[in-house]
Amino acid sequence: MPGSSESRYITLEVINGKNLQVPSERIPAGIYVFFNVDLRRCWKSAISVLSCDESVVWGNTVTLSSHASPALSVEIRASYEADQMLGNGEVIGKLQMSWDELLDHGDEPFNLSFPPVRSVHPSFMLKTAIVLACDDQDSALSDSLIDCKIARETDAGHAQFAAYVRSKTVSHLNAAIEHFQLALDQCPVSHPDHATALTNLTWARLIGYIRNDLRDIDVTISLFHDALALCPQCHPDHSLSLYNLTEALNQRHDKKGTATDIHKAIQLYHELLPLCPESTYLRSIAAGANGVDYLCPPGHPLRPGALDKLSRSLLTRFQQRSSIDDVDECIQFGREAVSLFKGHSGCDDHLNNLAISLLFCFFHQHNPNDLDDTISFLKEALRLRPVWHQYCDSSLGNLGGTFITRFNEHGNIDDITRVISLRRKALTLHPPGHPRRGTTLTNLAIALKARYDRLDISEDLNKAIDMYRESLWLKWYDDPQHHVTLHKLSSALCSRFKQTQQKEDVKEAITLCQESLAALSSLHPERYFSYMWLQKAYLSHYQILHNPADLSLAIENFRLASRHPTRGIPQHIIEAIDWAHQAEVYQHESALEAYQMCFELFNTHMMTQSLVISWHEAATAFHGAQSLSVDAASCAIHSGNLCQAVELVEQGHGQQWSLASRLRTPVEDLKSTNQKLAHNYLELSKLVSNATQSSAAITDRAAADQAATEYKILTRQWEAAVAEICDLWVFSRFLLPPLYEDLQAAARQGPVIILIASQYSCSTIIIPTSGDPHHVPLPSIALADLKILKDCFTRAVRQASWMNPMELRSDLIVLSCIIWDEIMLPIVNVLQHVLKLKHHSRIWLCPTAAFTSIPLHAANPFQTKADRSGKEPCLEDLYTCSYTPTLSALIRSRQLMKKRVAQSFIAIGQGQPGTGRGKELLAVNSELELVHELVPAMANRTTISGDTATRAGALKALQGNTWMHLACHGKQDPVQPYNSHFVMRDEHLTLLDIMDKDIPHTEFTFLSTCHTAVGDEATPDEVIHLAAGLQFSGFKSIIGTSWEVDDAVTKHAVKAFYENMFQDLKDGGAMDCTKVACALNHAMHAMKTKVPLEQRMVFIHIGV
Repeated sequence: MPGSSESRYITLEVINGKNLQVPSERIPAGIYVFFNVDLRRCWKSAISVLSCDESVVWGNTVTLSSHASPALSVEIRASYEADQMLGNGEVIGKLQMSWDELLDHGDEPFNLSFPPVRSVHPSFMLKTAIVLACDDQDSALSDSLIDCKIARETDAGHAQFAAYVRSKTVSHLNAAIEHFQLALDQCPVSHPDHATALTNLTWARLIGYIRNDLRDIDVTISLFHDALALCPQCHPDHSLSLYNLTEALNQRHDKKGTATDIHKAIQLYHELLPLCPESTYLRSIAAGANGVDYLCPPGHPLRPGALDKLSRSLLTRFQQRSSIDDVDECIQFGREAVSLFKGHSGCDDHLNNLAISLLFCFFHQHNPNDLDDTISFLKEALRLRPVWHQYCDSSLGNLGGTFITRFNEHGNIDDITRVISLRRKALTLHPPGHPRRGTTLTNLAIALKARYDRLDISEDLNKAIDMYRESLWLKWYDDPQHHVTLHKLSSALCSRFKQTQQKEDVKEAITLCQESLAALSSLHPERYFSYMWLQKAYLSHYQILHNPADLSLAIENFRLASRHPTRGIPQHIIEAIDWAHQAEVYQHESALEAYQMCFELFNTHMMTQSLVISWHEAATAFHGAQSLSVDAASCAIHSGNLCQAVELVEQGHGQQWSLASRLRTPVEDLKSTNQKLAHNYLELSKLVSNATQSSAAITDRAAADQAATEYKILTRQWEAAVAEICDLWVFSRFLLPPLYEDLQAAARQGPVIILIASQYSCSTIIIPTSGDPHHVPLPSIALADLKILKDCFTRAVRQASWMNPMELRSDLIVLSCIIWDEIMLPIVNVLQHVLKLKHHSRIWLCPTAAFTSIPLHAANPFQTKADRSGKEPCLEDLYTCSYTPTLSALIRSRQLMKKRVAQSFIAIGQGQPGTGRGKELLAVNSELELVHELVPAMANRTTISGDTATRAGALKALQGNTWMHLACHGKQDPVQPYNSHFVMRDEHLTLLDIMDKDIPHTEFTFLSTCHTAVGDEATPDEVIHLAAGLQFSGFKSIIGTSWEVDDAVTKHAVKAFYENMFQDLKDGGAMDCTKVACALNHAMHAMKTKVPLEQRMVFIHIGV
């Protein structure tokens, strides 16, 4: 090397660096190089941003004199501030070297390598050159390290913190926190470096929390919030502050499962990523393991992991908040993750996670499809986890638990047999000494107890109790599943108590449940089971000792279980139904409260169903729910509150129609008060109604889940609109269950008779035009008698159809006499002698439960008067009878009559349905001709038949006319009543189709078809049949049929009815649908000698 080191000037070009890993593993704002010759000759490069490959580009040059200094110090440092630094950052690498070592490489760039950091040698590329002497070169150097107390404390904190990360020695963490705290103490809030000092301290606390050396994460997150507030969007350190907060929120979520943290982190990541330039280290971290996990679009390689993590977060939040929206979203993410991972490693995890989400959904909404899907996915997950798989035992347990859930739903012994087999296999994987043996013993005991409950095998019960006791012995008191075993052992002891009457068993059961309650927080989900088993234990105790205190405690635990906020509505409904039943059995005063809760829960549950057909499924899903309305009414009657009995039977009777009607409630009065609210309500009602109809056509399960989620959002908006309307004093009861004084409007034109068929008693309530209701007990009739009477009628009608028309219908006569003597005569006595109702007045029958299947209008004494002056009058001789499915339906029909439009009459006939749709109806065309002849021309009559009588043609006719005659096949679907239909040329015209058309202008229809006024057996109180569907859609007055009609009889009935209906229209005038019932009554009288008895009974009138 030429020249001496004392007189040389050397140019140093710092080009770039690589492998620049920070010892503390913290993300820096940038990296710089520091050269130190002596106190007067120092130089710092620019702070350059670290790239995603841990490299840096500088391109900075400096000229230094080697005068009087044989060596120099070279450092690489990380800065945590993008602009003004507090202290000098963290040392990544440091070297002492001579000038000659620097100059050995000539004019070529070379890498200067530093001691390893996390097994990697950081380095930077340098180029050196000797230049001519420059007198003022050194005087330009002023970039010395900051030397003040704040800087010294900060630098010491960085050094101690890096030592802590490297060695995991807590004393280093404590020292780092102490130094950072001292630096912060010297930087008050007004100090420009306060945010930096605060961030240094808080980051050290966060890493200590992650490593379980510190516990307080909440304060740490609060401090990060403060730091971010001091670094607004324009601040150079804003991006890093955002990242620090997201990292803290992620860590709290990972340890505590707080789902709100993950959603806040997602929001912050959305803010952060646009601020991070491509290829920077910060972006690679933010968009990597933490960030893109939530933000990656479809097709991104990390999307499956993102979906999985989000799903788990949503499920955690659901367990905290019980919002079904979280589960719906979780299921959508889970289905996508499974489809992406199919055939790949890790698919078993995604299958398992999706199954758990579906199971939560089942518990919340009670949809059996969710339970079947859960089992299917868990089976597939178990197939992918052989015996040697680390999670095989977990899959065995999950699948067994789901099978036992389905067993509890349907009682299939095969399911519980599978459970016991799976759990015995799991127990072999957990031999004595295994940490999970206690849990596995509990699970097997649960299965054995379930089989005992069904098959009454004492050996199963005793084994279960022994296993529960062994499990408790194996578990510590603070074991998170300790309370579960306490619940289960309590249940088993109660069962054995009922078998052996050993008081010690039930006393221990109560003690165990109380012990479990003491161990659980007030909002812990498992408290529900403590309440449930406590009420069972107290009831068992009461059955033996008859201590009223035990019964009161049992009822109180029913109340707590049915309201516990962590359980889904289906569980609440099950518990409330059981509460009502037990209160009835033991004659406890809380029975009415329990019934009222059942109705409220049912209404909420039905509103969560996005399909109309789901309403029927929801109504049939709960054992004992079908009789709630009549049982509640019976209970109110026994309590002496007839008005409440009317309100309760209306609230529970025809609940599906009530729910649908809520979406079509007239709002004329509201429009005049607040047009904006009325418009918003009507628009949302239309959207919700459309959603229930359109969802029926969706077959893809994922699409159906999405539609259900959208439906729930619409429902919440609709409910908010209703709440806003209810805030207006005049409309405070808008859409709420009507009170008696509101329901009495149904009797404005004649008394309404509600016939209540409860398992506890059968009776009737007569609602008069004014005044209080009247109770008419039916002491000689029980629910079982009504069911026998219904079956006898069905048999007698079938036999009559095979008889000669002139042959005496002896069985039907006997049955009609029973209806008269046991049911209608006590009612007629009140109508005649108490209400003084005149002969031939209108009355309306509103049957419930088993009464809906009995032709009440056909009640007839078939006796000769005592003075032999003639026959005793039957019901239809005394009064003109009509039916109404509910009081509200009759009120609504009358309200809709206020709007009158130009009248027109359409006759629709389809006697030649398509192949496989029914036999040919030869009399249809002649019936249509007869109708055309009998209906006055002024009625604007038209006819469609044959090829034009299609589904679309019939729907168009429904919407375009006010009066209708329909002659075709009619079919009631006993399984899914909404699929009941009229048979058209091409497709069926279903009840759902009719409900979908809001046609408030329609007035009358004659349904000349079979089975149009027969409901389904699963929900008799819902009276879901074709005639009721037409009434709901807008028809005010309907003639329907209760069973099959003979073609020849139909012709007689049609002729007699229309002749009576239009006899006053010969001189002009308007058709009046309120006269239909009287015209039908007269027509049936005119047919007495022409048609057999069963064919006169078949026609009924529904409506105004």
